[in-house]
Amino acid sequence: MTNLPRLGISVGDLAGIGPEIIYKTFLDSRLLKYCTPVVYGTATVLFDDFPVDKQASPLTFRQVRAAADIDPGKLNAVTCWDEDFALTPGQPTEASGRAARQSLLAACRDLKLGLLDGLITAPISKENTQADDFRYPGHTEFLTSFFGAPESLMLLASEELRVATVTGHMPLKDVPGKITKELLATKLRILLQSLKQDFGIDKPRVAVLGLNPHAGENGLLGTEENNTVAPLIQEFLENGHLVYGPFPADGYFGTGQFRSFDATLALYHDQGLIPFKTIAFERGVNFTAGLPVIRTSPDHGTAYGLAGKFAADPTSFREALYLACDLVRQRAGQPTEKR
Repeated sequence: MTNLPRLGISVGDLAGIGPEIIYKTFLDSRLLKYCTPVVYGTATVLFDDFPVDKQASPLTFRQVRAAADIDPGKLNAVTCWDEDFALTPGQPTEASGRAARQSLLAACRDLKLGLLDGLITAPISKENTQADDFRYPGHTEFLTSFFGAPESLMLLASEELRVATVTGHMPLKDVPGKITKELLATKLRILLQSLKQDFGIDKPRVAVLGLNPHAGENGLLGTEENNTVAPLIQEFLENGHLVYGPFPADGYFGTGQFRSFDATLALYHDQGLIPFKTIAFERGVNFTAGLPVIRTSPDHGTAYGLAGKFAADPTSFREALYLACDLVRQRAGQPTEKR
């Protein structure tokens, strides 16, 4: 790693708020003291319409053809496409979906080659990004495949709490069949390792939620807790890990019990993301644990309804940038920067 972390930024769906939150984030030039940003896309296409305040000075990006030519401590943009195309804020098109794929693929190739130290992904439309060579329900699944990880973990992080999920982007009706002892153990191991490696917690305390209402009520409302979740938790405890549960999700979050743990493992997407976004929506960050590389993103979507209004809040994207800086330094054994 160079002195400043080199952070690639994929632009997401250009019809959404991705370009705006990137632009607003880097209006604060102090960020260049923490990292070297590398936006994957043509700066003139991405930022021609900014700023809305015509008295403000536009950002100046150093446009290059390859990440090998980036300038440390400067705003860089790597050209990912040469064609011109019209964009209408809030209206995704085939062209905006193609640009999202091209940006993400180019950034991931450079990350795999070691030309970058980490990646921040702006929001994509899962539907609009699909193509013959891109059949993934989201960033997490694509990155897991691209970087050859046997398994990964979606981990939402903020100052208030960390929440991971055993299952991700799948229909709710399919979740019970996926909650096996093997998958649950794999996700727990990834979470425990990430808390140690990435967050510097030597002996992490982890809570596991139940699948059913009231965590199954001793089998009255479901058997997954008694048959799968609780026995596995006991195995981890016997092996010296501080893993507890299963906890009923409503009471666990409603009473603030999550504050007693370093992380919470939810069993399905909405069980973890609804309370997380309720508590920490503006400052939350999505981190993909279990990969050999660092990837973070804001914890929100494309927000097509806000696109073009210059009303999007860049806080989550900025926090994703800060967390990426910290994680890169943590894995490199370097002290994190104070802000």
